[in-house]
Amino acid sequence: MAGINLRSVAFNDHDRLPDRFSRTGGNISPPLEWFDVPESATELILLVEDRDAGRTPFLHWLVTGIEADSGGVAEGETPPGGRVWVNGFGTTGWAGPHPPVNDDPHRYFFRLYAVNQPLELPAAPQVPDVHAAIRQLELASGNMVGTFAR
Repeated sequence: MAGINLRSVAFNDHDRLPDRFSRTGGNISPPLEWFDVPESATELILLVEDRDAGRTPFLHWLVTGIEADSGGVAEGETPPGGRVWVNGFGTTGWAGPHPPVNDDPHRYFFRLYAVNQPLELPAAPQVPDVHAAIRQLELASGNMVGTFAR
């Protein structure tokens, strides 16, 4: 499967996310840039999940319908053309890291998928729902990881 190059000017892959992106430090979504999206992609899906939060990964951000040629998103903004879904805290949009105090650092997986048709998702999708919907439609993907502890 082809790879999308995903990166951020605010943090490097597997580095700690700056406090301003955390739920208690400003709750601002980080800037992201992407390259090498297949020409056949009709839209992008952005999924941010905490796989260290329990048995089911915790949904921090889900945006579907992102313009395939958008190239990225600025800090605190919604990706161009994107539909923002309800996160694991029950609010719409970015939900910054908020692991338990004194817990080991949690890993926040930023995943960008290129697809050639819209996803069919339930009204309040969970992370496994998104992965299942993408499985048959994925043309390419890219990911990076940020960590955070309080």
